[in-house]
This record gives sequence, structure tokens and C-alpha cells, in this order.
Amino acid sequence: MKTYITHKLKAQQTPCSAWTVAIITVFCMTVPTAIANDNLRVAYEWKEVDFKYTNADARWTAIENREFKPNNVVPFGLEVYRNRLFVTLPRWKDGVPASLAYIDLNDSSNKSPSLIPFPSWEAHSLNETEPEIVSPYRIRADRCGRLWVLDTRISGVLERTKIYGPAQLLIYDLHNDNLLRRYVFPTDQVKQGSFFANLAVEDGDCDNTYAYAGDLGNPGLVVYSWQQQESWRVHHNYFHPDPLAGNYSIDGIVFQWDDGLYGLALSKPQADGTATLYFHPLSSTMEFSVNTTLLRNKTIATSGNIYHDFKRLGSRGPNAQAGASFLDQLTGVLFYALPNLNAVACWKTSNRDYTIKSQGRVYMSPTEMVFPSDVKVDDQDRLWVLSNRLQEFIYADLYPAVINFRILTAHVKDAIENTACDIKTKPLPEIITKLGDILNTVTNPTTKAPNSSGNLLKFQLSWYIAALLSCILFRLLQR
Repeated sequence: MKTYITHKLKAQQTPCSAWTVAIITVFCMTVPTAIANDNLRVAYEWKEVDFKYTNADARWTAIENREFKPNNVVPFGLEVYRNRLFVTLPRWKDGVPASLAYIDLNDSSNKSPSLIPFPSWEAHSLNETEPEIVSPYRIRADRCGRLWVLDTRISGVLERTKIYGPAQLLIYDLHNDNLLRRYVFPTDQVKQGSFFANLAVEDGDCDNTYAYAGDLGNPGLVVYSWQQQESWRVHHNYFHPDPLAGNYSIDGIVFQWDDGLYGLALSKPQADGTATLYFHPLSSTMEFSVNTTLLRNKTIATSGNIYHDFKRLGSRGPNAQAGASFLDQLTGVLFYALPNLNAVACWKTSNRDYTIKSQGRVYMSPTEMVFPSDVKVDDQDRLWVLSNRLQEFIYADLYPAVINFRILTAHVKDAIENTACDIKTKPLPEIITKLGDILNTVTNPTTKAPNSSGNLLKFQLSWYIAALLSCILFRLLQR
């Protein structure tokens, strides 16, 4: 975090002397931290995840048979549709009885509710030759009332790994929870090392919907057409990880990852019905985009002639590898998780610049936001964030005596208020320009030195104002 802030200060490129920096530091220490909103509230939290069994005996039987090991169940992805909040619970290890479940948002009696398997207990049985659901990481509910489930069909990733077949898409009707369609990815689109962990759904036309599945293991993008009932794989160098961005340090645990294409977020449909897909590898600090017109055309998308149609937007800065992302189509604000920083940040897509200065901090906490795993905006324009201490689960141990999993929420307008993403505020570059003018005035070496008490007072007051404004800018950039 210290490195991140230092880089932001350097990025201002404001002409300051050592004296100026010292004054800014002093004033920043005294300015109230209320400038930072952090308006998300904890809606749900768990020490360990539990399930709603038919009765207590059924639950204890599952535990005794080692079908349910509470310490092996970790929520990873989330989705909200009407009165249900869905979570995925990948089968990293044995003892996960259901890998997709939900809670009733209308029931506020318990802040740590038991989860209800979706669509049924039977759908999660691994005793079948072709299990319906094995281990999904991401889900998306579209505006047509369908739940899209991206199932890796790989269990025991951290233990005894078993592959049940190529990754698949399961599409459910949320009006009755029936399975509408099951689409297994063709074997030539699943490469050695493939691991599909993220999903975006373009639902501008319910009959002509497209799904985009990101392969982080063998970087690539699988595009699926609901209408054509077929898929194709797209390749691009921008899907690959940055070899210099593979270091992670979260809550005292240091590790290295080399994951590719991960974050996927779609803009509001344009006049022609297509959209912009914003994307980034996990082990990278860069953001990219491409118009879905190219991706939706199988011939063009697989021709290899679209390299220059992909856009490089910019960098989030050091230590700012981003995980899951989601775009609020009402405000045009892109939200994304920053695991290394225990934070969720944002960027207003109407901003032409994608830089550290143009991004905002939505929420940061070394306790409540340790490994933000998923972000989502629902149809009521509420932002939802799931944090799960994943680094501890993988590389150490989760302690069942403390809160390990949280789901936080806030209305989007409250979450972005007073940040660089606030649609009511002036662009940050304007503030920087005005601040630069003031600092230039008080630090200009050609300015005549004050020789009277009145001039000295004005001079000192100018310094005070410049330092205060610098501190405010500093706080804004921290978000």
C-alpha cells in the first residue's frame, strides 16, 4: 500500500520543493480521514459456511460421512437476482456438498444464514457418471431471467484432482429453476492447463445472447452464441499475464501467480446492439478493451487479423493486480477488486484516461476486504462485494473462530460518492491543474521575497492553502 500511494504522489508531477513536501505531510496527518467514504456495509458474514439440510440428523450424517467438511467450503463468486443472492462454492478440496447455493434476501433474521443448494441437492451429486454441477467459479444472471453457470468440471484442485470432462455452461430458468441448456465446450477449445474462472454475458437481445468465458490457465476467450448454439476460441497477447506482475502479498502471505485472462465486464449496449468488453489478466496491472462486434463474428474473431482492434487503456499502477470486475450500465462505472490492496476500486468509462489519477477507491479494509473475490451490480443498482481470505485457505489455514467470509453492499451512487468515479464531481485533472497553478505561484523562484509583515502573512497563507489542497488531492488519490 505504501508503494501504491508513493507512486500516486509522483504521478501528480506537481513542482514541489522539499519544504513543500514536508508541509504537505504535516497537514495530511491532520486532515480528517472522513474524505474517504468506504460506504459499503457488511450484509452477511460467516466464520464457516453452513447448508440448510432437511434436518439436523441429515447434516450430522453428512459430516460423519465426510461429505460435508465445513473448513473446506469457501464462497468465491456471487450473483443477485430479485430476492435471491447466489454464491459459488468451488470444490477446491473434498467435503463441499453443494458448489452453487443461494440465500433469501427477504429473510433478514440471520446475518450468517445457511445456504440453500441450487437448483437441488441432487444436482450436486458426484456419484453420477455425468454430474450436473461439479465446480463452478462464476455465475451471471441475465435480464431475461436466466442464470449462466460456468462450470470447470474439475474437483479437488488443491487435493486429489479429478476432471469430469471439458468445462461447460449450464443455463437455468430462474422462474422455475429448470435447466434450459447444457453446453459442453468442444475439446479443441479446451487446451492443456485450461481453467475457466470468469464469465460475462451480453444479453441485449434475449434470443441472440452471447457469453464470454475467460481461460486464465491457457490464456484465451471462448465466445458462445445462444442462438447458434456453438462457440469459438479467440486468442490475443493481451490475455496473457505480465511476467513482472506475478508477486502477491496479502495479509502477511507472500506468493506468486501467473494467471492470465480474468476480469471481464461489459458496457451498456450501443446503437447497433453490441458492447465494449473490458478485460484484464489477473497477474497484470493493465486494462484492455475490445468491441464485441469483432468477437461475435466467428470468422473474423478466429482469423487472427483483429490484433490491432484490441485497445490498451492504461495501468492501475504498482501492486494493483485486479481480480473480478463488473460494469454498472446505469452510471458507466467499472468496478474491480484489488486483492493486493484489500480494496475495491472504480473507473468511470466516460473518462478518456485510464490512469492512477482517474481511478477511485470505493472501499479498503485490512479486515473486511481481505481478498475481494467478486464484485457485482444488481438490477436495483446496488453494488455487492464478496471477500473470502482465499490466500489463507490456499497457503495456510482459515481459523473457524473468526469471521472469514463477508458480503458487503451499498447503492452505487453512495459507493462512488466523492471519488474520481462520482458522476456529480468535476474531473480530477481540473483539480490538479488548479492546484498546480497555486503551487507554481508560491514556489516560483523568480517571485520577489516578502519584505513586510503583510506580504509575509499572505505568503504563509498561500503556503497553507497549497498544502491543504495537496492533502485533499492526496486523499482523493488514495481512493
